[in-house]
Amino acid sequence: MVNILWIGIGGFLGANMRYWLGSLIGRWLGTGFPYATGIINITGAFTIGIIATLFADRAMDNESLRLFLIVGILGGYTTFSSYSYEAVTLMQEDRWLAAIGYLVGSNVIGISACVAGVLVARIWT
Repeated sequence: MVNILWIGIGGFLGANMRYWLGSLIGRWLGTGFPYATGIINITGAFTIGIIATLFADRAMDNESLRLFLIVGILGGYTTFSSYSYEAVTLMQEDRWLAAIGYLVGSNVIGISACVAGVLVARIWT
């Protein structure tokens, strides 16, 4: 039951971080292209690479902390549903090149960011 509470608190924090950062990015880069969701998902992928590797490589056994950080905060922070909807919106607007670039770029950069996070964490350990 305690883990559910930690996940909920983390989700609350992560969702609010996403809202705040998304608003900031939208004001800075504009909203004509889904920059905010892309940046949030990429930074989330990088962060999960670091955190998951630190837990795995250091044999950390604090399950509540792992759930709070990965399932809670990062689960609330990143968003696959917004990513999907924004890609569909670009397609519906006949902005096919932008949609394809967003889909391919988000996946390639997101996975690369996760790998970079793993490598950074391994350097630290």
